[in-house]
Amino acid sequence: MTEKKLEHATFAGGCFWCMVKPFDEMPGIHGVVSGYTGGTTENPTYADVSTDRTGHREAVQITYDPVVFPYEKLLDIFWMNIDPTDAGGQFHDRGEHYKTAIYYHNDKQKQLAEKSKQDLDASGKFQDPVVTDILPAATFYPAEEGHQDYYKKNPFHYSRYYEGSGRKGFTEHHWQLAKDKDTLKQELSDIQYKVTQENATERPFENEYYDNEQEGIYVDIVSGEPLFSSKDQYDAGCGWPSFTKPLHKHHINEDLDQSHGMIRTEVRSKFADSHLGHLFDDGPGKDGLRYCINSAAMRFIPKVDLDQEGYGEYKALFEDSSEKQ
Repeated sequence: MTEKKLEHATFAGGCFWCMVKPFDEMPGIHGVVSGYTGGTTENPTYADVSTDRTGHREAVQITYDPVVFPYEKLLDIFWMNIDPTDAGGQFHDRGEHYKTAIYYHNDKQKQLAEKSKQDLDASGKFQDPVVTDILPAATFYPAEEGHQDYYKKNPFHYSRYYEGSGRKGFTEHHWQLAKDKDTLKQELSDIQYKVTQENATERPFENEYYDNEQEGIYVDIVSGEPLFSSKDQYDAGCGWPSFTKPLHKHHINEDLDQSHGMIRTEVRSKFADSHLGHLFDDGPGKDGLRYCINSAAMRFIPKVDLDQEGYGEYKALFEDSSEKQ
């Protein structure tokens, strides 16, 4: 059996509550721990770090398999979830311990981090210069248990904090796909356009994927962002593709929908802001959720095509136990 060679990546992105979810549950990610790094005090507490006297920053340390999920993709996720131009903290959180940094664990990580920072600076994505520090990794101290997986333990408070702090609006504004309606009308079929851009619903049992039995993933038809896996698809008898969960909750927005005299939860993609479908609470999974999604909002990528389509990291979802050895 071949032993996996796991590595660490450490990022400071302001409040560590908000830096776990973007990385969590990605393929090849074996753990995301909230903690403190870069300071001089041994075994600091949250109260110690909050004084800004220990030199530590709130950070997350990620244990990952670089063969499945390369460091470059971790960097992409990091940049898309912070304000890299803020030298004094993040959003409404101010102070040294909220400043951003990439802590590299080896020369390769350092080179990749520096290149990604230069590329982002030159891209024109932000008017102000990118000021995120790139520093050598230091001792990492896990935070208290109450801070671990905060978005799971306290979803309501986390959601309000994520939005109220200004992080949600900032990241969506800067990273949401710029869409030209005329171009989309040319690129998409009539039903694809009406579903994704006008919140229409396709006919049940007369759509492409409601009875799909192939292995693979579904991506947003507009942006290509990964949305769902066939491993979580099931036949709900409704005539539309149904899933017990999304591939990444961070790629999905759930909004109140009061149209047609009903109160429902609408499901939209994060970066393309495509209308996908609706969320119901009659699913078979442990959370009781059913994501009822329009086929027209998605493109299916079979398992055998994941590499050539640029989604090779998702092959790990479909490996059996013998392939993992």
